[in-house]
Amino acid sequence: MKESMRHKLEQISQRLDELNQMLSQADVTSNLDGYRALTREHAELAPLVERYAQWRQAHSDEQTACNMLNDPALRDFAADEARAARDRMAQLEAKLQTLLLPKDPNDARNIFVEIRAGTGGEESALFAGVLLRMYLRYAERQRWQVEILSESGSESGGYKEVIARIAGDGTYSRLKFESGGHRVQRVPETEAQGRIHTSACTVAVLPEVDQIGEVDIHPADLRIDTFRASGAGGQHVNKTDSAVRMTHLPTGLVVECQDDRSQHRNRERALQVLAARLKDRQIQAQNSAISATRKRLIGSGDRSERIRTYNFPQGRMTDHRIHLTLYKLDAILDGELDALIDALVSEHQAELLAANDDE
Repeated sequence: MKESMRHKLEQISQRLDELNQMLSQADVTSNLDGYRALTREHAELAPLVERYAQWRQAHSDEQTACNMLNDPALRDFAADEARAARDRMAQLEAKLQTLLLPKDPNDARNIFVEIRAGTGGEESALFAGVLLRMYLRYAERQRWQVEILSESGSESGGYKEVIARIAGDGTYSRLKFESGGHRVQRVPETEAQGRIHTSACTVAVLPEVDQIGEVDIHPADLRIDTFRASGAGGQHVNKTDSAVRMTHLPTGLVVECQDDRSQHRNRERALQVLAARLKDRQIQAQNSAISATRKRLIGSGDRSERIRTYNFPQGRMTDHRIHLTLYKLDAILDGELDALIDALVSEHQAELLAANDDE
């Protein structure tokens, strides 16, 4: 293990000791915000310190075994023990390198998922509905909470645009690589000749802003229009100007929310989505600056990039960023995304490790 890495782990171990002392104080819960911050930091550092303790034990075992090599009666046993200890050290060091990677500050946030139909007309709108169901089924498997904030339906029962809020543990960390262009290849039900059509949708996964103050939004920069909600919702919705259209004048961003009967609630939701979009713009600008010096393999945020193809005739899904093809399309569209997401996360971690080595 590099000396710099050991030094960093020693500092983290000392910090964990400090946190243990602070959390053991009788009045630690008098400041709830401070208490939560301490417990979050403790939860982040504890796995690192535990792995480092295991590495040090393996290192000690190797030294003990090496000291026994001079004894002819124990030489074979000692050699096996030393080899096993070195293997454990290598595995633990690799795990520690991953745990030491810089954390995405947005990973613990809830998210907004925006799906928009693209090229392909009604077939694209239908596929937007398929993607929405895929994410909803995955959220259900993770026991996350889902709320549809806004939807614009198509004539065939799909979506021109739909926005959902997904809340739960690790939502952004698991779904942040879904942003981009999603292409589908299949035979539409209305296609008499059986020809395969290609259409596309775009997906944007935005981390929710905890406090609107995190993003600078001046009231003078907003134009807010109210109108009657369209679609299902009953007489109250159709007869009341409860829907809200919010326009951010400096950027031209427009958000509509109409699924709640309360104009105040729709306005609040629209402001949350707008803040998330503005925050996302800031993140994309930062990523673009980073990409100028080092191309990022995953998470570049380039929404024009085609990231994935869903081929129905062949029953396959291909993620073009990591060249991964899985022949279980039905299961994926039913929300079985862990194999895909785990591969994306692993590749991203490998990219970060390579970047650290370069530096």
